Amino acid sequence: MSMKSVNREDLAQFLAKELQVNYFRDYCPNGVQVEGRNTIKHIVSGVTASLALLEKAVEMQADAILVHHGYFWRGEDMRVIGQKQRRLKLLLEHDISLFAYHLPLDNHAELGNNIGLGRRLGFTADGRFGENDLAWLGTVDDHAVATLADLALHIELKLERKPLLIGDPAAPVGRVAWCTGAAQNMLDQAIAAGASVYLSGEISEPTVHLARESGVAYIACGHHATERFGVQRLGDFIAAQFGIKHSFVDIDNPV
Repeated sequence: MSMKSVNREDLAQFLAKELQVNYFRDYCPNGVQVEGRNTIKHIVSGVTASLALLEKAVEMQADAILVHHGYFWRGEDMRVIGQKQRRLKLLLEHDISLFAYHLPLDNHAELGNNIGLGRRLGFTADGRFGENDLAWLGTVDDHAVATLADLALHIELKLERKPLLIGDPAAPVGRVAWCTGAAQNMLDQAIAAGASVYLSGEISEPTVHLARESGVAYIACGHHATERFGVQRLGDFIAAQFGIKHSFVDIDNPV
């Protein structure tokens, strides 16, 4: 049986509508960042468009790559030199398209990183907060996860990465808020939303002081570790919609 295919621009338009990309003020362009061949039969997904992911996609004979972290970030050097040149050259030489979705993928209610992380950790969401309702609020389903120490161990087991807990390990979990990636600056909004503990990917020096002073715990779970779920679900969704092949490649990152 021959493999089905989808036109690159048809896929881009479909995803723009599904992810509501025009709804967001983002730090990078969402959608097709590099044009490759028009026909897509095999799409490889990954968290970040690193050279290692690109090389793996070439090896797997992908027609397109789908990522959460693409290129052309606001404020970056616009020159195509150094590592940027090597990455773009590899894509262009092999006629591979690059699709990237940042905040739209974090936000999506079914395919997004935040709902994906919540499901992975067994959270029941009952509220959202922040710009574009990006962050989520809810409770832990597992009643055995009673203290912050329990929650940190639960996260370690589910994400296969030891998190950093700022707070009293013996304190009860209570209301949980979360937002994946580099969303540590939303801790104050989580506090205002009534959270007892806030989870994100990264942590900054001021985050520690705010958590200590407010009494609302903070757990840094890893940027990469918290953002592996959306792009996988999106790739599977594309494959189901168009009958094409999808392969997820996890290029490990300790941050």
